[in-house]
Order: sequence, then structure tokens, then C-alpha cells
Amino acid sequence: MKRLALAILLLLAALSAVGTEIEFQRDIRPILSNACYSCHGPDDEARKGGNKKSGGLRLDTEEGSRFDHDGSIAIVPGRPEQSDLIKRILTSDEDDRMPPAKSGKSLTPREIELLSAWVKGGAKYQQHWSYVKPRHADLPSVAAHPIDAFILARLAAEGIKPQAEADRTALIRRASLDLTGLPPSLDDVDAFLQDTAPDAYERLVDRLLAAPAFGEQWGRRWLDLARYADSAGYADDPLRTIWLYRDYVIRSFNANKPFDQFTIEQLAGDLLPNPTEEQLIATAFHRNTMTNNEGGTQDEEFRSAAVVDRVNTTMAVWMGTSMACAQCHTHKYDPITLTEYFRFYAFWNNTADADRRDESPLLKVLLDEQKRKQAQIDAELANIQAKFTAPTPQQRMAAAAWAQDDPPEVTWHNLMPAALSSQAGKKLTARADGSVLVTETAEKDTYTITVPITTAKKLTALRLEALTDPALPGMGPGHAGGNFVVSRVRAALQQNSGFAGPLARFVRIELPGKGKLLQLAEVQVFSGSNNVALNGQATQKSTYAEGVASRAIDG
Repeated sequence: MKRLALAILLLLAALSAVGTEIEFQRDIRPILSNACYSCHGPDDEARKGGNKKSGGLRLDTEEGSRFDHDGSIAIVPGRPEQSDLIKRILTSDEDDRMPPAKSGKSLTPREIELLSAWVKGGAKYQQHWSYVKPRHADLPSVAAHPIDAFILARLAAEGIKPQAEADRTALIRRASLDLTGLPPSLDDVDAFLQDTAPDAYERLVDRLLAAPAFGEQWGRRWLDLARYADSAGYADDPLRTIWLYRDYVIRSFNANKPFDQFTIEQLAGDLLPNPTEEQLIATAFHRNTMTNNEGGTQDEEFRSAAVVDRVNTTMAVWMGTSMACAQCHTHKYDPITLTEYFRFYAFWNNTADADRRDESPLLKVLLDEQKRKQAQIDAELANIQAKFTAPTPQQRMAAAAWAQDDPPEVTWHNLMPAALSSQAGKKLTARADGSVLVTETAEKDTYTITVPITTAKKLTALRLEALTDPALPGMGPGHAGGNFVVSRVRAALQQNSGFAGPLARFVRIELPGKGKLLQLAEVQVFSGSNNVALNGQATQKSTYAEGVASRAIDG
């Protein structure tokens, strides 16, 4: 014990030679990391020493180094002679000395001096510089551009003189290569050498910044960060069409787009209100992940791998820190936990892509000439469709005549279907208003809806209204312009009532008898895209009844 005390006293006497400017990150952490962290660091499972309450002795955190382990404290700030860290380093007892001999690690006299001086100076821990909030630095009093002032001040402090200004040929070559990645042409060099104006260099730089090659040169740096490639990676590495994103990056650099806008567009361009085509293209930043469609691969496995890649890339590019370690365990050196990793993972786990062979979902982008051609074709189609969907003069006349025939005192009431059937066995539901809702469809199915018309006395005619639905292709199966379903309605009426007239939007059907069941329609639906409802209405004060057939409902 006396020898240990003497060693500490001798060490304290030597600390004045060490100096006081000791930094944890620069001077101390490398020593502890190399010699101590394997047993007293961030790994919960490998940590040793201390007690159960503390979870073991930690030297990688300030709180852990100060913890009282039943009277034993590793670091007592300002008191190296009371700090177990220093005692265990200096002890001659091989059973107590740290690091232990069996670890194969040891400390040099200089490292021991640094540790002791650091403890004596207060043992201050520091975060990594990237986690420390920047502070405004006072500008050195040097006659130079603010950026150069710091460099010149440091050179002066080191007794170093800056190099003489480069000749004009070297200046234009350096500026051209830095800003555009291309050497200057001979004509450009000659023009610059002959330009003796005081702002010649400034105008040269402005011209290079305005060149299209500027975005190509500096956009390459961002494309590397975005792991851009024209192929999908992995074993077969098939081609991928994503060059529109490359061009977006180049345009953004050439337009000097603000970085916050550049960020928002790439991370959430599709979530902006009324996003532009440019903003949708920008989101391809996260479509640059590798995809794997080799035979036998699992789509979900590589979809998840793509999400992991997005997490790691986003943190590395925008936060300047690695997050990949926390995918498997809480980060050992950065303040990132396993839980925080998968919270961030959850954001990117809501994307629509799923490692599909066709790289879907895809964004269809047309060139300007293609857009003009498409607009022309759309206009022509609209004119053609208008001709087929507009009521014919005969239909207008029939509708007007039918409306005039309606007695003003008519009171209509619903007719409930008497029988419903689906050839494919799908579900049909009769609702309170008498309509029939088809909530399930097969690829090909036939629905038969039978409506009773016995509730109206002296019934001699039926009113049928074929409704349209503009929300569906071709305005739905109820469209009266020759649609297949309406044709089936006509066929059913012909079979049951002998009706042979034209089927317009409004038709008046003369019935041969009264007090019978009328099978209104046998409706056939293909591909399961349109649901169908049939509705019948009748009045007791009139010789008319109304039926509504083939009303399309978007299922």
C-alpha cells in the first residue's frame, strides 16, 4: 500500500509536465477504448465489475464512471489518489492491476500520466463534436475574406507563410475542373489571360457556375450519396429506368435550389399538397435501393432490406451519422438505441413498393412533345364519346312524351324484389328502397332479379328508367346507348312481356295483362368491375308503374 501511495505521489509530481489542455475525445477516449471498454464499456452482456445495481462498471459515460459501487468509485474528479481507476492502474498487485495481464493489454507511462492528469483536472467527458451545438466564432483580425481569415490566422500562428498567388492559367484550370469537372478550352484560357479587368476572375466563376456542366459535376456527389445506379444490383443486376431522378438532381444544382426544399422534395415530395411532376420524381431518392428478383428469393425479405437501406442512408446523408449498428443492438458509441432505430424504420415501412420484378409502382412521365400529342388525342376522344353519349332526338322526344303522360296526382311507392339469384352464388341484398345491391362479383356472373307488380290495380303499363353513373367506365351498365347490360334488359322484357320497342333512357312498356310477376332483367356482369342494383316503383292511383333497372353502384 505504501508503494502504491508513493507511486501516486510521484505521478502527481510529474503531471505538471503533461500540460492542462487535455481533451476527452482526443486524448482520453482512445486510451479507455483500447484498454478498458471491452469490459467496462457500452456492451451490457460483456460488462464486468461494479455491482448488480449499477449493471457493472462503465467508463464510457460520465455517470457510470462516478457511480458508487459499495464504496468504490472509479473516478473522483480532482482526486486521482482516491479514484479506483488510477489505483488499479498503478497497483503492484497483479490480481488487482488493470488492465489484467491475461487481457494482453497494457498502458504506457505516457498514457498513465494523461489519465491521471485528466482526473486531476476534473475528468470532464465530452460528446463527439458532431453532437455539440456549433457556436459563433469571432472573426480573426486579419485583412482577408472572412473564409480566408481563419486560414491566414492559423498559418500566422504556426509561423507559416501562404503560397504566392497562382498564375492566371492555373487559376482558370483549377476553377474549371472544380466547378464543371472539365478543363478549360484554349479559347477560354486565351480570353481569360487577355481580360485585365479587376473582376475578371469573379466573372469567370459566375460563367462556370451558370454552365450546365456545373450541375453534372456537383450533382455526381449527391448521386453517390443517393446510391444512384442504372441497374438494380445483386446477382443478375438488371437494368433500371430511373435516369429522370438523375436529371432532377442536376437541374436542382443548376437552379441553386434551397437545400431545405431539396430535402423535402426527396423525402416527402409525394405528400406535398398537389405535388408537381418534379416533386414526384424527386422521391426516387428512396427508390434507389437494390432489388432482387432472382429465382427463389423472398419478396418480403428484400423489401425489408430496402427499408433498412432507406433508414441507414437517410441518417448517413442528412444527419451525418451511422445508424446501421442499432439495427441489431443499441449503438455502442453514438446515442442511438435499438428502439429508436425501429421507430425510424416504421416511417419507411409504409411505402408501396415490395421488391417487384417490374419495379412498381412506377411514375409515367411524358416528354413535352408526347404531352402535346396526348392532349390532342384526349380532345378527339372526348368529341367522339360526346357523340355516342348524347341523347338522340328520338330519345329526347320519348322522354318528353313520357313526362307529359305522368298524371300529376301520381303517388309512387317502392316494389320489393320477390326473388334474387346469382349464377355464381354471390351475395345479393335487397334494400329498403327496393334496390338490389350486388356487393360481390365474379369474373363472369348472371344476376336475375324478379319484381312483383301485383300491388297496383289495373296495371297495364310499366315505366323503366335506365340510369347512368359517370363515375364508371362507359357511364356504367345502366347507360342507354347500346350498352350490353341494357341489351340484356331489353331481351328479358321481350321474353316476359312481349315488349319490342326501342330502349331509351325513359321507355313506356305496354303489358298484356295484370296481376302477375314480371322478371325485369337478367343482368350479366363481366370482370367484377360494376355492381348492379334494380329498383321498381308503382302507384295505386294510376295505370302506370315505374321500374329502375341496371343502376350502377361503384363497389
